[in-house]
Amino acid sequence: MKELVGPYSQIITMANLPDRGALIDNSLEIIEDGGVVIEKGKIIEVGDYSLLSKNNLDVIEINFPCVLLPGFIDSHTHVCHYGNRSDEYAKRNSGISYQQILEEGGGIHNTMNSTSNSTDEQLIGDTLKRLKRHFQEGVLTCEVKSGYAPSLEDEVRMLRIINKINSSNDIDLIATCLAAHVTPKKYESSEKYLDSIINELLPKIKEEKLSSRVDIFIEEKAFSVIEASRFLEKVKNDFMITAHANQFTSGGLKVGVDNGAVSVDHLEVITDPEIDYLSKSNTTGVVLPGCSLGLGIPFAPVRKLLDNNCKVAIASDWNPGSAPMGDLLMQASLLGSIEKLSNAEVLAGITCRSANALSLEDRGTLENGKIADMIGFETNDFRDILYNQGKLRPSFICKRGKIYN
Repeated sequence: MKELVGPYSQIITMANLPDRGALIDNSLEIIEDGGVVIEKGKIIEVGDYSLLSKNNLDVIEINFPCVLLPGFIDSHTHVCHYGNRSDEYAKRNSGISYQQILEEGGGIHNTMNSTSNSTDEQLIGDTLKRLKRHFQEGVLTCEVKSGYAPSLEDEVRMLRIINKINSSNDIDLIATCLAAHVTPKKYESSEKYLDSIINELLPKIKEEKLSSRVDIFIEEKAFSVIEASRFLEKVKNDFMITAHANQFTSGGLKVGVDNGAVSVDHLEVITDPEIDYLSKSNTTGVVLPGCSLGLGIPFAPVRKLLDNNCKVAIASDWNPGSAPMGDLLMQASLLGSIEKLSNAEVLAGITCRSANALSLEDRGTLENGKIADMIGFETNDFRDILYNQGKLRPSFICKRGKIYN
């Protein structure tokens, strides 16, 4: 059954935008007093409400000023974990570095232990709480990584839980295997651990269809450029590749690009030659402002990346260590203020360009044939959304054609 939803003060379709480079607000397609026709969870037509209303359709009336956007897409998160690291947050604020905490056996290792020691019910419950908040804040698609597992068996457990949640949760989850996060303490060397991932873990993940994506943390105290290059070379033909790169030191970006990564994520530390290298590739740079806020380090140079014609998406990096806030819209708004980004650049970074970072072609814009993932904000001017820096929340949420409020 076809339904007409509207009228909306403005519909910001995010359609027909280039997938890379700088954007100005005038490039946005804005439909004033618009409506959306949906059927079987998909968008059938977007256009002038008064014209669409002549087609004798069932109407779901929007009776308040409302600006409609595609549902937000968070393309990099670690929301599947148990416990927190508030003690380490206090340590970092007193001057102890993230790398020092990790080297001393804390950081990711702490969350590996707490997650491994949790029951399935505890891990599912905590993850669902985070996802519920994300959904209420307009995130309708969320990438979720494993990587808090001190053994390969725990890695499989995490991915099974992510898939289980996805089958009964409002948000669409995109599972990513991040077994190559750091080397668990039980392994003699990083090289042997990476070999065990390739030879033992990934065949099982492929067999059970737990994930089509593989990630690796390329950084000091994690995996070196040489280790990551060898690993990705062996993995890239069977899985979609992404990489944590250039968070504290440069070098990881080139490894990701050379191995056809769909995205390289972080980029807080990046050289001009690396920016040029990224701009000439099809790899998306996913920037993570929540990590910069959590660690007190500079933001990735998004203005420079866009001005050099790179592909750029924005994600929350929601995790218990470096990015505990998890508020995608607030982080993106603050990033826009600091990096001098247009409304179009910020909104594209959390919708259509974030869809590109996940190789999702069925969402991220409001146009015919796309999934009916839509969020509405109670205002008549789209600029109010970022102006309120994350404090204006969606008043209307539609996920795959189902309206929640």
